[in-house]
Amino acid sequence: MLKPLVLIALLIAGPAAATQEYILPTLFDVAGVAADDILNIRAAPSVSAPVIGVLASDATGVEVTAQDASGRWGQVNAGERAGWVAMRFLNYRSDVWQAGTVPEGFSCAGTEPFWGFRLVQGGLVWEEPDHRITLSGAQILDSGVFRDPSRAILVEDDHDLLMASVTPKQCSDGMSDMAYGLEATVILQSRDQPARMYRGCCRIAPPR
Repeated sequence: MLKPLVLIALLIAGPAAATQEYILPTLFDVAGVAADDILNIRAAPSVSAPVIGVLASDATGVEVTAQDASGRWGQVNAGERAGWVAMRFLNYRSDVWQAGTVPEGFSCAGTEPFWGFRLVQGGLVWEEPDHRITLSGAQILDSGVFRDPSRAILVEDDHDLLMASVTPKQCSDGMSDMAYGLEATVILQSRDQPARMYRGCCRIAPPR
């Protein structure tokens, strides 16, 4: 099997440059919108840009993957494309990136070949079109920097070893117009196969 500690040292990203109130991507709740109103998602960071989607006045767990240069607009996903919402109507959630864990909606996926994994009940489920494995006892390491989304994930059993490095970076799945704020590099090794490397994107909220 691979040497986990060596690979973790190679994969895990360096810490963020400085502690901030938050580091994207993270989750927000809609606030300051009347109960009978909605928050528009626009095609560009401008009040004159076309509306491509909406958020309910009580929407929670909205994933913001990036901000425009002014910091007044946040990038979110609406269906299969990315759009922009006014940050003044979003409240930052302080409970998202906790040490040694990932948010509940965390998952990663990639293409060429298609693959994906999600964490479930302390373990991990890996899926490819013709291959699915379930591993238990996932270890999640963080950088030690307050609210830094960078993570290293290690999980193995007698047959399979999976290691993933997850870092904050603008990422595209190559198929849709969605925007992701996390990039993943994964190494998967099975006892009867050589190690394989995969690249893809991660999200921390389920699709809306």
